[in-house]
Amino acid sequence: MTLASAIILLFLVIDPFGNVPFFVSALNDVEPTRRRRVVIRELLIAYFVMVVFLFVGGPFLKLLNISGPALTIAGGVILFLIALRMVFPNRNRSAQEELDGEPFIVPLAIPYVAGPSVLAVELLMMSDEPGRWPVWLLAVTVAWAATAVVVFFGSQVAERLGPRGLVAIERLMGMILVAIAIQMFLTGADTYFGRV
Repeated sequence: MTLASAIILLFLVIDPFGNVPFFVSALNDVEPTRRRRVVIRELLIAYFVMVVFLFVGGPFLKLLNISGPALTIAGGVILFLIALRMVFPNRNRSAQEELDGEPFIVPLAIPYVAGPSVLAVELLMMSDEPGRWPVWLLAVTVAWAATAVVVFFGSQVAERLGPRGLVAIERLMGMILVAIAIQMFLTGADTYFGRV
């Protein structure tokens, strides 16, 4: 996996365009003068969690004795399920959290930005090539920074694109993620059967 493909994969999994309406809704009860500070704080917390998990996830997997191919296949399955939700969203059940007052860590930092899917991708990258940790750290940083820009200007993005524009972008990102997920599954299966 190259740096560019890692950045794109992480950005797609974080799905900032899909999270914009959730951020806007979660900040409704926050004073307008504090909203930007809250968003910056939550983004920094999410970044901290992502960086810590990048380095802690590998030893955790070794402790559980999970093989590389198993993790690749599992990552592909998880990404496929996430991508399906992006392409075919469930209108009957909202993913938004019911909040009273100012959000702190949950749900903006976790799971909207540093969600389980992002942490799974980080595990996958580090388990495949742990020696390239500076590349993976850079990929996490760039993907987070791009997400931060989209989220920070969330209300303007929502106004410019409109509800249909946001849905269209999210579905396009979901379609790309489906292809990546299937490729991950095939790579894991190929690696496993190549060893047998």
